[in-house]
Amino acid sequence: MTHPPPAGPPSPGQHTFQVDLSGIVDLLSHHLYTSPRVYVRELLQNAVDAITARRAAEPDAPARVDIDTPDRTGDGTLQVRDTGIGLTETEVHELLATIGRSAKRDELGFARHEFLGQFGIGLLSCFLVADQILVETRAGSAPTVRWTGYADGRYLVELSQAQRAEPGTTVTVVPRRGAGPWLAGPTVLELARLYGDQLEVAVWVDGVPTTGRGAPWARGDTRSRADWLAYAQQALGIAPFDAVELAVPEAGLTGAAFVLPMPASPASRGGHRVYLKRMLLAESADGLLPDWAFFARCVVDTTELRPTASREALYEDSLLETTREALGDQLRGWLVRLAATDPQRLGEFLGIHHLGVKALALHDDEMLRLVDFWWPMETNVGHLTLADFRARYGVLRYCATIDQFRQLAAVAAAQDIALVNGGYVYDAEIIERLVRIDRDVQVERLDPTDLATRFDPLDPEVELGLRAFVSTAQRALDRLGCEVVLRGFEPAALPALYLVDRAARWRDELHSTRDKADPVWADVLSTLDTGPADSRSQLVLNYRNPLVRRITVLPTPQLVGLAVEALYGQALLLGYHPIRPADAALLNRSFLGLLEQAVPGR
Repeated sequence: MTHPPPAGPPSPGQHTFQVDLSGIVDLLSHHLYTSPRVYVRELLQNAVDAITARRAAEPDAPARVDIDTPDRTGDGTLQVRDTGIGLTETEVHELLATIGRSAKRDELGFARHEFLGQFGIGLLSCFLVADQILVETRAGSAPTVRWTGYADGRYLVELSQAQRAEPGTTVTVVPRRGAGPWLAGPTVLELARLYGDQLEVAVWVDGVPTTGRGAPWARGDTRSRADWLAYAQQALGIAPFDAVELAVPEAGLTGAAFVLPMPASPASRGGHRVYLKRMLLAESADGLLPDWAFFARCVVDTTELRPTASREALYEDSLLETTREALGDQLRGWLVRLAATDPQRLGEFLGIHHLGVKALALHDDEMLRLVDFWWPMETNVGHLTLADFRARYGVLRYCATIDQFRQLAAVAAAQDIALVNGGYVYDAEIIERLVRIDRDVQVERLDPTDLATRFDPLDPEVELGLRAFVSTAQRALDRLGCEVVLRGFEPAALPALYLVDRAARWRDELHSTRDKADPVWADVLSTLDTGPADSRSQLVLNYRNPLVRRITVLPTPQLVGLAVEALYGQALLLGYHPIRPADAALLNRSFLGLLEQAVPGR
């Protein structure tokens, strides 16, 4: 590994970067953060960290932060006073004047565990609302130092003429024009409560306390599910379906996941409230839970997860990934316990959030078993769980689309074929995946043409007498690539059924795309047309239907053709099949032709 040369005066040919300090200040203060309101959080962070540092050496030192808004200062400025460790003159020069340097680093350069933020960069957030920042600070018995920073990058350091009575720091923010509302008393009070209501350090705004409400995690072993449910109602404004307590020791994380009482969109992954060492980091963080857990919103406090530079989100690293997996395991465990102890409650949950559970079942065997035993699916014999369906009918036979199920459900039931509708989101994948956890499960995807093999053939004499009719009907549909078949099946009220096997459907889609493509792509698509040439769709005419019987004895080939074309069009519509231009033309022609026969001219 090549190491950089030691720091020192540049050698001939070397140059140092020229930094536009005012540009850096503008970049950090206006583009790092999403809203000017974060300046309150950054000031609180610096104050709390200073108090933490002092109490490490003086455990009995006072721990208090006072914020006075212009309503109290009377001069239009905002002041933040803390009882922290303070800074010496040397530290002021080193830390406040060097962007990126932190007072919270040990001699090895690693951020100390106890602190919330990075001093210096956080202070620059005040330039979102100010053109000038004044810092008066005293460390121990050292003189009080006054640092004045300006938004254009200038700063001034001098000894203060007035010595502070005790160690600590006072930050005075002089608002820029138009930023006054951000420093107003009600606004600052609201923001201090938002960011700091969980802090153990007392924070006062214009003499009003803002901390001390405490989340249930502050109650140690005395917290309960009822505490969390009450907290969700108070802090989040929702009455959750349930609260699942969370803990990931390696991330220093405690908190709860609140199961939403209404369906949530799978695209909605955020909304988690994250605290970092009791300071609010983000109100709507994402990436804390696995994607499948979109039915839950978390409130957590962590000591080990890393924030991003703006401290408004979590940094994506291996610890966050491990934490996400652990939280997913705990939510999954809650579902398994619910299935074992309160099936009725589980049914209520699945009725609201089945999409999330089914999405998880595609990857998790435990959730797959839960869906198998508890989630009722639509079948042509009523709503049944997959486990119940297998227990009654053995083979788990299903349709892959809703339209196909609608077309075939009644016909299959009449042939004593039990059928599951696998057309809803994830259902077909879940059915196919059951084989992976139980090799005894028999799964079969119904091919529509398989039904024709279960229909009753006609008597040989009847079939022989109808050969001329079948030939005439076939000529009417030859140009559409459809085979006419005459069978007897239930229900007798259904005159015709249009069946397409998967190979024929794929060929039809390929030919349709090829016809619309340019010559180059048409040639490419033609090379894919390697399926059996005799794979055709079928129009199965039901000889048990009285209308079909009357059509078979119509006197002229023209009438037979029109009637068969009309049955073909009706079968397409009832089966929710796509209508091609040729099909639309046939529907129109048969409709008008039958009207002409029914309404003869004068």
